[in-house]
Amino acid sequence: MIVRDAASRLTELARYYPVVSITGPRQSGKTTLCRSTFPSLPYVSLEPLDVREFALSDPRGFLASVPNGAIIDEVQRVPELFSYLQSDVDANPAPGRFILTGSQQLALTASVTQSLAGRTGLLELFPPSWAELQRFPSAPTDLFEVLWTGAYPRIYDRQIPPHQWLADYVATYVQRDVRQLLNVGDLRAFTNFLQLCAGSTAGETHLSRLGADAGISHNTAKAWLSVLEASYLVFRLPGWNPTFRKQVVKSAKLHFVDTGVASYLLGIREPEQLRTHPLRGALFESWVASELVKHRAHHGTRCDLHHYRDAAGLEVDLIVSDAHAVTLIEAKSGATIASDFTHAVDRLAAGVRQRARDLAIETRVIYGGTSRQTRGSTQLVPWREVDSLLALSGGVPT
Repeated sequence: MIVRDAASRLTELARYYPVVSITGPRQSGKTTLCRSTFPSLPYVSLEPLDVREFALSDPRGFLASVPNGAIIDEVQRVPELFSYLQSDVDANPAPGRFILTGSQQLALTASVTQSLAGRTGLLELFPPSWAELQRFPSAPTDLFEVLWTGAYPRIYDRQIPPHQWLADYVATYVQRDVRQLLNVGDLRAFTNFLQLCAGSTAGETHLSRLGADAGISHNTAKAWLSVLEASYLVFRLPGWNPTFRKQVVKSAKLHFVDTGVASYLLGIREPEQLRTHPLRGALFESWVASELVKHRAHHGTRCDLHHYRDAAGLEVDLIVSDAHAVTLIEAKSGATIASDFTHAVDRLAAGVRQRARDLAIETRVIYGGTSRQTRGSTQLVPWREVDSLLALSGGVPT
């Protein structure tokens, strides 16, 4: 077990609200975080059928059994409980009484919004960031091993071979739980869709093309992708649209939360395959994007994440912005700095500076090498220092 960065944010929220709701993918460490942060609270999981039946058939009795509060795991299993929780915390609004966890974003947040609005703090917990992974004694040191292994903590805690754990995760969670949530009968079509999504990581989302390639309709592809997002397997970054550009492409980019899962779905069975794999750069870009998402979620940072492409072909992988500043980031998996690494961010920065003189613009390239360099006004940051890229000040990297 390691100390998670989100622990301080969780403790802070528990000082303000009687309920804190934590969502995130299965096996991301939600239960471990909650039990280590609040060791005095009793722990109840709604996964076992008998406990779930107790909460469902007698919600008042269930809550009376934990009068001083509890950690309630997989709470989305009994959505009816939320209305009774509302009455309970209204009668006793002491902060930090109930810590709720769930692995289905839509099911949990919809219930929270309906019944516990204003009474609960919200936290998303993703698999450990690169900075957190280094707290494990067995943390990988090679970039391709990092991308291939992914970041799910049980791989490192239990020393389970990554290929074995990822195979079981895809079979038990992705192909069973997510498929049941979607009520999908055709496992082959769904698995094919998952593999096509993995092949599209760091690419713009074209639902009609994904659907056609998977042999399903546009609407089915849209529904399946939405559930993959709600289950924290993938996320989408919208296109950035500075007001001075009319020919901006607004399609969202698709990214896998965990590059280990994406690598497994792509049939990559050992780290060395990534050295020459055609999707090496895409997986690296998704890894960097995921690091940004994790940092924002675990630290409660208020910033927007986008990508950029215009009709003239200018593309920038990642845009981190708030009202007063923007950072343009390119992700390059190569270990040797090439002369064109900074071209895209430099061109877009020049255009933005001409038309938005009050906006602070920074440019960064995160790459697969080992030394930090500066080219013009752009910093080139080695992948091992991605956490320094994410040191936030006012919502954007410094």
